[in-house]
Amino acid sequence: MLLVTGGAGFIGSNIVASLNEAGRTDVVVNDTLGTDGRWRNLAKRQLADFVQPQELNAWLQGRKLDAVIHMGAISDTTASDGDLVMQSNFRLSLALLDWCTRTQTPFIYASSAATYGNGEHGFSDDDSPAHLQALRPMNLYGWSKHLFDQTLIARKLRGEKLPPQWAGLKFFNVFGPNEYHKGKMASVLARIFDEARAGQTVKLFKSHKPGIADGDQRRDFIYVDDVVAVVRWLLESPRVSGLFNVGTGQARSFREMIEAMFASLKRVPNIEYVDMPESIRGQYQYFTQSEVGRLRAAGYNAGFTPLEEAVSRYVTRYLDCDDRYR
Repeated sequence: MLLVTGGAGFIGSNIVASLNEAGRTDVVVNDTLGTDGRWRNLAKRQLADFVQPQELNAWLQGRKLDAVIHMGAISDTTASDGDLVMQSNFRLSLALLDWCTRTQTPFIYASSAATYGNGEHGFSDDDSPAHLQALRPMNLYGWSKHLFDQTLIARKLRGEKLPPQWAGLKFFNVFGPNEYHKGKMASVLARIFDEARAGQTVKLFKSHKPGIADGDQRRDFIYVDDVVAVVRWLLESPRVSGLFNVGTGQARSFREMIEAMFASLKRVPNIEYVDMPESIRGQYQYFTQSEVGRLRAAGYNAGFTPLEEAVSRYVTRYLDCDDRYR
């Protein structure tokens, strides 16, 4: 039996889908469904159980699980309730780490590229204390993830007992089906697709940094299928533990992503560049690009879907269909 926290969310529901497609129906989801339509992310899935967050501690008592895949978190980078974020992102993660340590259950969890802040120290997943201490996340979400990474690594260095396998995954800019409930935190592709399909002009931010053209702000965009493939590989590689970047290793521009979307729709790009709100200019990242050497060195040798192919797959199989859900 596998537990997927945040299993009704974007990445979590894609992991559940992949497990089902591989024949596993002994999957338990821990999440809340709320009123944002998240239930649709699981509507095609078979589950062994669905556990509300307030029920999780009692549910875990006496359980034997094959692994805990911890994707649950408040992932809004604009979140401002520090106490709520600490409870949801840090304390719950600690409780699950402790449970997995006591029961010797593999533990795979979502960290984030938001731990790197503005990237002034690069994007290396070096887990040395000196490197981790130098990172300065730019928002509460990134800090909560960074704090947990540091806590786990500190336990490792002190020689404290840990789960037989543990892996923290620093996800970069993930996009793909089942992200629709995320609102303003969904990928720009998902947010503007309906407007583009209706023939409206797509608006992207102007650059406010000298030397960078409008629309040439760059991210390491990674398709959700590739993220799921890394998680599945870890489940099949119990000797692999560590803190790993999960990105393609190649930064691409927002303009290139949207041009790929127009190409998938067989339309000429129709893009207008607008001023970035002053409120976010000081926190805006102009470049992210993962270093994937540690993941490769650990044995992961699958490729990553090129941006144009990933966008085409997303558009033709999901966004441009009546049923957009995986």
